[in-house]
Parts: sequence; C-alpha cells; structure tokens
Amino acid sequence: MEASEIIKKVRKIEIKTRGLSQNIFAGQYHSAFKGRGMAFSEVREYQYGDDVRDIDWNVTARFHRPYVKVYEEERELTVMLLVDLSGSLDFGSVQQTKRDLVTEIASTLAFSAIQNNDKIGVILFTDRIEKYIPPKKGRKHILYIIHELLNFKPAGIRTDIGMAVSYLTQVMKRRCTAFLLSDFYSRSDFSKPIQIANSKHDVVAIQVYDPRAKSLPDIGLMKVRDAETGHEMIIDTSSAKLRQAHARYWIEREDLLNRTFAKSKVDWTSVATNENFTKALLLLFKKRI
Repeated sequence: MEASEIIKKVRKIEIKTRGLSQNIFAGQYHSAFKGRGMAFSEVREYQYGDDVRDIDWNVTARFHRPYVKVYEEERELTVMLLVDLSGSLDFGSVQQTKRDLVTEIASTLAFSAIQNNDKIGVILFTDRIEKYIPPKKGRKHILYIIHELLNFKPAGIRTDIGMAVSYLTQVMKRRCTAFLLSDFYSRSDFSKPIQIANSKHDVVAIQVYDPRAKSLPDIGLMKVRDAETGHEMIIDTSSAKLRQAHARYWIEREDLLNRTFAKSKVDWTSVATNENFTKALLLLFKKRI
C-alpha cells in the first residue's frame, strides 16, 4: 500500500471512530471505567462496614488489631489494547474482514480514552508479541496506533491468548484497563493467565467473528483453508449433517468462552463483521455502570 493510500485510510478511520467516541461513547465510557484505576493511599484502623478484602494483614499483625488499606481514585486511567493479528483475522465473507472490524473498535476505544484524558497503549500479538506501544496521550499517538493496526505485518500466523495476557501482567506494573480484541481461535487454554491478569488489572474481552463461523450456507462444494495452519480441504455444504456439526461446534466454542470469562470475572461481548459494533459496546459499557 502506498503512503498516500495509508494516510487516506488512517484519516477515514479517524473521522468515523472519533465521531463515534465523541457522540456515542463519551459518557458511557467514562461511567463504565471511572474509578476502576485505584491507587494505594494509606492504612487506617478497620471500621464497621469496611470490606474485609482490604485488610492489611502485615500491619494488623504488628498492632494486634485490624487495619485496612485505603485507596483513592486515580485521576487518569491507563488503557491497554491487546490486539490479535493472527492469520484467522484476515478472513471476511461479508463487507469487511475481522481485522478491519478490530481496527475500528480499537480506534474508537482509543479516541474514547484520550477524550477521558487517559493514556493508551497497545500490544499487538499472534503466537508471539509482535509489537508493544507504550501508553501515551494525544491525537498524534492515536494516529500512529491506527497506522500500525492497519499496516503492521505480523511475523506469526497462529494465536496464543495466554501468552499475550501474561505479557500484559509482566509489562504493566500499575493497574490498567485492558481490552482484549480477538476471534479467540486459540488452541491452548488461556483461563489461568487471564484470571491472573484480571486480578491485577481490569480486563475486558471483545470477540469478533464472521457470520460463517456460526452457520454455513448451502452452496454445495466449497474449498476451505485454515489461515493459521495452511491446511486446505473441500467440504460439501449441501450436507445437512455437516452444517449441523458446524453450528454445534460454534455453540460449544461459545459456551467454553463464556465459562472461561465467567470464571475469570471478565466482562465480554461478541460482534460479527456484518453487525454495527456500537450497539455491542454500548451494552457492554452499560452492564458495567
């Protein structure tokens, strides 16, 4: 892609997503994530009604009476976008690919963050960490992020969600809000790493998917290719049995994802490439208020 084309595409994404963040998400984003970043302030004696989870056991042992940690709301949050760039994200059977949709969602979240005076950083990943962009503020920084989301060429093609969230835990020492954007075609179990990450940070998951992942059309023979393994095969979509098995596999995958996020206490939503993502994000935000 030529430099002039890249600039046009970045500008187009900016106009659309900045407008969304200003007109639709501004209030909801602030309400959903305000106060999620808490900084330690002091310890004081336990008072009736205090949360027992805030008890500082070291100080309590020293003075032989209960003391609690007091936190204060940070004036600004640090927001991290964990963006999956694996091979399966390049698929799209409708008007856009999953990567196109991820780019629009990530850009909208980025503009919502800077409107709220938050810092924004990015971790691009596949089955390895492809790029880490440290959190900063400002429009110039957002445009750089959009440029990378649109044009970065990853070295890996497979997906490792567990590795990506473990990296977040290592690199971010202070509590942050982290949006994990992926189609979640991860062959390894990531339940433990995401549980650890969400105990230290506020992790929110956004699944993107293509409508064909849910149901296959009845169009006869079709050549399919696994973008992450390169394996190709011919399938007969006129077989009702095959279409039912495909639909059942989707339901089982979604059920597993649901259980994984519920166990980790991670809020999540799901968006198809032929849907308007604003509705899904608004519902997600409202659920957290």
